[in-house]
Amino acid sequence: MKKLTQRIDRERLLLGLAAPLLAIVAALVVTTLVILATGKNPGAAFSDMVTYGTASDSQVYILNKATTYYLAGVSVAIGFRMNLFNIGVDGQYRIAAFVAAVLGGALTTPGWISIPLIILCAMATGALWAAIAGILKVTRGVSEVISTIMLNSIATAIIAYLLQPGKLAELQAGGTVVSTTPLPSSSYFFQIDTGAAGELWGFIVIAVLVGVAYWFVLGRTRFGFDLRTVGQSESAAAASGVSVKKMIATSMIISGAVAGLIGMPTLLNDSHQFSNDFPTGIGFTGIAIALLGRNNPVGIALGALLWGFLERTTNHLEFEGYDKEILGVIQGVIVLCVVIAYEVVRRYGQKRQQQRVGAELAAQAAAPTQKQEVA
Repeated sequence: MKKLTQRIDRERLLLGLAAPLLAIVAALVVTTLVILATGKNPGAAFSDMVTYGTASDSQVYILNKATTYYLAGVSVAIGFRMNLFNIGVDGQYRIAAFVAAVLGGALTTPGWISIPLIILCAMATGALWAAIAGILKVTRGVSEVISTIMLNSIATAIIAYLLQPGKLAELQAGGTVVSTTPLPSSSYFFQIDTGAAGELWGFIVIAVLVGVAYWFVLGRTRFGFDLRTVGQSESAAAASGVSVKKMIATSMIISGAVAGLIGMPTLLNDSHQFSNDFPTGIGFTGIAIALLGRNNPVGIALGALLWGFLERTTNHLEFEGYDKEILGVIQGVIVLCVVIAYEVVRRYGQKRQQQRVGAELAAQAAAPTQKQEVA
């Protein structure tokens, strides 16, 4: 039995490596065919992407983008681990960033006080907005998909109403941008000067800490074990004494709190205000990145870096004469290839394990019979 366990573990490792390799190969093949269909040379496109994407300024850009995307991926992954589809991350981070920007613009305290207050305000707003969906699910059985979609629309309407001159916003010079009161310079988050490559956002440190906390809480604590148990089987979790409703509501709140951090790199390191051109759609990007990373903190980080790389390089391809829709096609192809490859490998691995266990049990059952025949 020990040898069987060792063989199964070895096979799991090989299958774990096979899944991403299969996904990469499939994505490259499909992407090549798509570029060929446009009448362009895929080899030249890939070469340009690698050359431009590895430039120093591109590396800083990719890391800054990946910081935001990583937070979005972790927020979605928390729901996924509970078997919850928190599609409302997009609304949660936008309304959290708006409220935090309003607070930050009104603060006159030193930075070491105002920055933590802004971050905590964003997390609290995101948590409260997500809590609505969690409460509706555990008290009325409302699907979190439906409630979060509606909450996204409500968040958009609230922001549009309040982001008007005379309410909680003001018209900037030039008359084309409406924004909240800009944050004072004391509330700017630190940045790392990389010279000609640009400024690396210091919020990347917070993103790393969030990833470490995600790994530790879910993998090394009783709470994380209960959360994963509820996600795998609510009946088994309830039988072991876990409050399923409490865990569902709690996971939604935590997911919303992390979602509140998504807009903070842009607010504290870049724009320093919430305006009508504040980034949107990052919550939906987080869904794709969580799928790419298989809800693993390291995998999500790699997915965020890949997304930033693709965004940087494919936008550059447009200036080289390639169709601008290539970015969306490549992103969609990669997500599909990863999901399909992991599912194919998972099913193959389950079948192999069942065959090995069955063969081992049959051999053990046959051994006493053979001894009796010899006797």
